[in-house]
Amino acid sequence: MKNTKARNASGYMFLTPWLIGFFLLAIGPILVSLYLSFTRYDMVGDPRWTGLDNYIYMFTRDRRFWKTLEVTFHYVVFAVPLRLIMALGVAMLLDKGLRTIGLYRAIFYLPSLLGASIAIAILWRQLFSIDGVVNQVLAVFGIQGIGWITNPSTSIYTLIVLAIWQFGAPMLIFLAGLRGIPKDLYEAADIDGTSRFRKFYAITLPMLAPVVFFNLVLQIIEAFKIFSPAFIISNGTGGPADSLLVYTVYLFNEAFKFFRMGYASALAWVLLVIIGLFTALAFATSKYWVHYENERD
Repeated sequence: MKNTKARNASGYMFLTPWLIGFFLLAIGPILVSLYLSFTRYDMVGDPRWTGLDNYIYMFTRDRRFWKTLEVTFHYVVFAVPLRLIMALGVAMLLDKGLRTIGLYRAIFYLPSLLGASIAIAILWRQLFSIDGVVNQVLAVFGIQGIGWITNPSTSIYTLIVLAIWQFGAPMLIFLAGLRGIPKDLYEAADIDGTSRFRKFYAITLPMLAPVVFFNLVLQIIEAFKIFSPAFIISNGTGGPADSLLVYTVYLFNEAFKFFRMGYASALAWVLLVIIGLFTALAFATSKYWVHYENERD
């Protein structure tokens, strides 16, 4: 009992700076945004209470709201699993004991540091333009390129490719998890003549399940919050034909382009609920596939 209290006390001690920042700096704006979501507010005059009007308009009359949900869910469904698969694959390659593994870790992690920057978003827009590098490479093989960003049917996939390229952070977490799997399990499997696929399915994935779950939750949250690449690549419009109108770009435009701060606050709270529901769903289903070493039957 004393050991448990001591561990909890040390945990709260490390959380103290974040708790102080949250209660002193964050909780106030959060509560104000909740109030503003029930008002009509243009950041010039005083907020005018409208009750549930913002939410009723959002769900019954705002067609762009449903379009932005469609685009965002499309992005999340493709970007999250593909990024995790790439991260796990690279982590397994680096787990082979390479001599310069530190250098490789730094190289693969670098895109995660740069990927959300404005410069990378501009570079990405140039790469996939009609005369960009991607089409130039395709032309070498006799393939006629297209305007990947200006074509509504392909523009969202440029964002997905960028998300996959930013696999460094989950890769490092996977690599740490792989290092924690006992090697004697693989040695026993080798003695039994187990195939690589069987070892991956029967040993690696079950032992790595808590790490997969952790990465999954983090990547879902991050995917729903995507903003900078979509905003820069679409020039802040979400075009073409709203194909890049992810949720946060729409929220930003409502707040700072059209000055509908009350409606933007309502959008922010709906996004919070959506992320909360997906997170809760992940935790609710985790009991069927995530198992921890200290669990007892």
